[in-house]
Amino acid sequence: MSQMKPKAVYAFIKPAHDAHTIGIQSASSLLRDCGYLVITADDKIEKALSHFADESARHDIISWLRANGVNRLGLTYRLDKEDALKIFGYLLEELKRERMLRHQGGPIDAIFFGGLPESCQMVEKKFSGLVRCFQGGESAHDTLLTMGVPEEEIPAEMLEVNQYDLNREKFAKEIIDKNEYKNLNPHDDNDYFGYGSRSDRIEKRLSAVKEEVYGKRPLVRAHVGPYTSGQKHKEAIDECIDWIKKLANSGFLDILSLGTSQLSQSNFGEDWTGMNNGGGVPVNSPEEYIELYEASRPMLIRTYAGTKNISELAHIYENTINISWHAMSLWWFNRLDGRGPYTLYQSLNEQIKAIRYVAKTGKPFEANVSHHFSFRGADDITYIVSVYLAAKLAKKLGIKTFILQNMLNTPSSTWGVQDLAKSKVMLRLIRSLEDKNFRVLLQPRAGLDYFVADPFKAKVQLSAISCLMDDIESENNNSPELIHVVSYSEASHLATPDIINESIQITLYTLQKYRQAKQYGLVDKMSKNSEVIERETKLYQDAKQLINFLEKTITDLYSAEGFYTIFSAGFLPVPYLWNETEEFAKAINWQTKSIRGAMTVIDKYDLPMSMDERIELARINLKDAERALSRQL
Repeated sequence: MSQMKPKAVYAFIKPAHDAHTIGIQSASSLLRDCGYLVITADDKIEKALSHFADESARHDIISWLRANGVNRLGLTYRLDKEDALKIFGYLLEELKRERMLRHQGGPIDAIFFGGLPESCQMVEKKFSGLVRCFQGGESAHDTLLTMGVPEEEIPAEMLEVNQYDLNREKFAKEIIDKNEYKNLNPHDDNDYFGYGSRSDRIEKRLSAVKEEVYGKRPLVRAHVGPYTSGQKHKEAIDECIDWIKKLANSGFLDILSLGTSQLSQSNFGEDWTGMNNGGGVPVNSPEEYIELYEASRPMLIRTYAGTKNISELAHIYENTINISWHAMSLWWFNRLDGRGPYTLYQSLNEQIKAIRYVAKTGKPFEANVSHHFSFRGADDITYIVSVYLAAKLAKKLGIKTFILQNMLNTPSSTWGVQDLAKSKVMLRLIRSLEDKNFRVLLQPRAGLDYFVADPFKAKVQLSAISCLMDDIESENNNSPELIHVVSYSEASHLATPDIINESIQITLYTLQKYRQAKQYGLVDKMSKNSEVIERETKLYQDAKQLINFLEKTITDLYSAEGFYTIFSAGFLPVPYLWNETEEFAKAINWQTKSIRGAMTVIDKYDLPMSMDERIELARINLKDAERALSRQL
């Protein structure tokens, strides 16, 4: 009797200075659901790849591949195309030198590269026949086939498509086909005292938005951060100033979200000699922030929080760019995700200190929390509960206006009906915290892994997700109050001012047409959709059960100690966490799976786990979590 051939072992790796991980996690999840073993590089191996020119670093990577019995290797790099080609080239040559490839008698029979389209084109041209490339936005089916998974091993449910998603896509395609969105004019909501001055505030701008036939338009935020590898520092700042002025003059954008570099966040004001910028605008002085602020008049402006000296940077943002609102990630942007130098406990303490300062300024606060859990394989309950805890903490610290960022399509396998249910429960729970001193503003956005590289298809996707945003509170034509518009070029190249403006036109025009269609009964009212209602009911019950347990069980839950404890014990599962894996083994020791477009914690039988069982499994870890916390104090 012949033995079944063992399945291939996949490994994925990226350089430490590239923070983009969602592509690796999406591919890993698909492969695991097909029964494959997937290894992801730890912090040591990521750092080794960042030092690819160092022979000893390349040796460490080869040793890691051999130790894990890897047969198929994937490399991702979402930053500069020239760097991508160098990194891939060095790694491939080392694999050849060590005779690791199958045609040399080695174990590796397939190599994959994921990156921006230009990077993929360069890699494919130079290494034709040796690599299979992914630009982002590929279907689950095509991704798995390209990675060598036989058709018969792909689960049927992975290929299901929801009718609501098809309906939105059809509606959106008609809008993009007609091209009439390009006739949408800039807004003229600028007739209030202090507009564009240092006394301007997001609350003032929201109040000034005029009521239109189908409700108020949302204020629009967009990410702006030009940078090219090899560019001189002043050239990069000057290019950003030029882009900002073009956006300010065009009049479409309300809030400019300045995409600063990783070094700006982690090493502000320091000597950057020999350090990798890591993409983004390399702002390194208060004077440069002031220049950017002046160029942005009359837009509001905001930027990333620091990952070191967080409170000090928050002060600088107030004094230079009059930051529209502050955003922090609480459990993230530290050693957990490699974005900052602090341990989780240190980071929580520093961020809480900074939020107290933000409360004193009277500025709004945004918690960038939920999607960072999703990037690490978290389920829908964790997505909801983590941001509820963040919102309640912010309220206790004195924040008056809470901006609820909601990244849809995360992971990209998420169905629209599941996104609606998840969003409705999250909003319902957080709105329950509202009172005369605490206001919640909804700010949805498309997912980072959502768009395809084809510009026409990406425009259709942007239009389709705009419809979903409007369905979250479908009976309220003034919701959402804010939209973070992700430009349709996200999967292919950096969004220029023209692309940003066109993306805003697509978004706002779609909202107008979709609201009109709903009023005339031309599209379904999703507030009455039975699938959404059923899922919403279940999510709400489970989320409330977990929140109630945590509030009754954890002493001083809304503190650095409380948040550290529940993460360490595993109440917020992150099965794809890459860093600090030994300290947070209980947080990792879960399995999640996409089931009919919903992310769910599953048991050893591959079935959805009950909330009772989840709570009990984490509860027994509390003593270990408390001991781990005591070592931090």
